[in-house]
Amino acid sequence: MIRDATEKDLPAIRDIYNDAVRNTTAIWNEQPVDLANRLAWFNARQAQGYPILVAVENDEVTGYSSFGDWRPFEGFRYSVEHSVYVRNDQRGKGLGPRLMEVLIQRARSAGKYVMVAAIESGNQASIRLHERLGFVTTGQMPQVGIKFGRWLDLTFMQLALNPGAEPPKE
Repeated sequence: MIRDATEKDLPAIRDIYNDAVRNTTAIWNEQPVDLANRLAWFNARQAQGYPILVAVENDEVTGYSSFGDWRPFEGFRYSVEHSVYVRNDQRGKGLGPRLMEVLIQRARSAGKYVMVAAIESGNQASIRLHERLGFVTTGQMPQVGIKFGRWLDLTFMQLALNPGAEPPKE
């Protein structure tokens, strides 16, 4: 089941996030976060009207996804950047695509035009997932990050949420 997250989901979200911090290059942060950090993130997303979705199985959060502003300038208000993370023991079971499909629908319903993904270039599973969902690669940035003592490359992908839509009259 995929549903909107609540504050009671934050310990599980924190744990999934921290596992990615400690063990993957999906997140380029190197320091785990505490519950206060995740609560501040949750409250900021809520204040902006942006969703945080959780996948739940047997009353346990097994993954989450969200989107937020792509850039903090008005000219980017129709573009969002997303994140999706699945608990390490649940990867490869199809949760990522399900979380993404619901998140994409939410972005469309919110009137967003583009969803951006920033993916560590070696994460071929994530790149393939995004390709299957219709994302296209729009940029490559070699050696812009570092983690685990090595340079990391960044792949930008994007999905047109409402292809061919005219810009809003403002």
